[in-house]
Amino acid sequence: MLNFSVQFLLLLTLAVLLSVKLIKWKRKQLNLPPGRRGWPFVGETFGYLKPHPATSVGQFMEQHISRYGKIYRSNLFGEPTIVSADAALNRFVLQNEGKLFECSYPSSIGGILGKWSMLVLVGDMHREMRMISLNFMNNVRLRSRLLPEVERHSLLVLRSWIHGSPFSALEEAKKALKKSLCFLFNMNRQVFVNLIGFSLQFTFNLMAKNIMSMEPYEAKTEKLRLEYISFMKGVISAPLKFPGTPYWKALKSRSNILNVIEQKMQERWQEMREQEGDEEVDDLLGWCLKHSNLSKEQTLDLLLSLLFAGHETSSVALASAIFFLESCPEAVQELREEHSEIERKKLQRAESSLTWEDYKEMEFTQCKNGVTSTTTNNFMPYGGGPRLCAGSELAKLELAVFLHHLVLSYRWELAEPDHPLAFPFIEFPKGLPIKVYPI
Repeated sequence: MLNFSVQFLLLLTLAVLLSVKLIKWKRKQLNLPPGRRGWPFVGETFGYLKPHPATSVGQFMEQHISRYGKIYRSNLFGEPTIVSADAALNRFVLQNEGKLFECSYPSSIGGILGKWSMLVLVGDMHREMRMISLNFMNNVRLRSRLLPEVERHSLLVLRSWIHGSPFSALEEAKKALKKSLCFLFNMNRQVFVNLIGFSLQFTFNLMAKNIMSMEPYEAKTEKLRLEYISFMKGVISAPLKFPGTPYWKALKSRSNILNVIEQKMQERWQEMREQEGDEEVDDLLGWCLKHSNLSKEQTLDLLLSLLFAGHETSSVALASAIFFLESCPEAVQELREEHSEIERKKLQRAESSLTWEDYKEMEFTQCKNGVTSTTTNNFMPYGGGPRLCAGSELAKLELAVFLHHLVLSYRWELAEPDHPLAFPFIEFPKGLPIKVYPI
């Protein structure tokens, strides 16, 4: 019996050694870049998600690049991962999706965004979803429908800064922390603004209006916006499905958001049956129901993901632009001169609203004459290849129009120090509070 036990242990040890050798041999055959796997199950996820200044790549990336180079292997979100900080390789990967590479996300992200989200789809289904988005945000619609809507929503936000009732800044700040609502405080022609709250509200209201014809500040719109705040915090978080975790809260918010969208779908179907032949509602929901062959589940995931993609990124870009402009008065002055000239021409034409020609004249605003090239491998804010952002032109329009009215109406400064942090999404810990002075 003892001899058998010894033989069994020897065979078990030999099997383990052979397995380790085989794994090492396979890794050599795969020619994987250097790196480490980190802890069991979670890998290096927590180190990767550690907040860091958004103006740097962060300690995690710096340490790994220093140790392994710009391309290394890791384990993130429970998945073996190759990380690239090489701009040329990143562009090569994006341009060759569907040929040499296939897009893949951790299952945790797909669980929140949905299996039919454009972000996680590949192949023909991704192309179909992307084509629906591109058709809805085409150049004709940008000119005729979206430009006026962007300007209207921009003015709604900016005018609220002027006409806001006096509030206790402390009490309103508490509300902002509790409910992520914006706040303002008017005194001596100074307006204290939690910019992140306003920019999120601006971009969300714009997308909700154009996707489902939901009006700004209505109870349903506000309820949906607050659900999205919880939803966004869990999109890229550790996939811990326990009550109280960001991931668990995001899954709960996803369910609530889908209920709202589904209710809007049912209302729209009813309207279409009752008003057959009448003018259709000009939004993405109506377009999908009438012109696409998407199933109910596919439509729900598409609308949910476009609401997410269409307002989170644009609001942070807008807040970041205002943050960096605050420290560069020369750029603000040049912006003001450019937009004053556009405004002067508009008044000469006796027009009150911006035209597409006005927008195209915003060259400095869109960095068309900047000193830094925006066509290199190092500048890919909207991705590339088949993954090029379908709403990139709308995002540029939002930024340009909002800045047009901002620089002509206000001058601003930081109310207190704040700096963008990557979580890995970019956030301002204090909500970027600024003081604005009407011009």
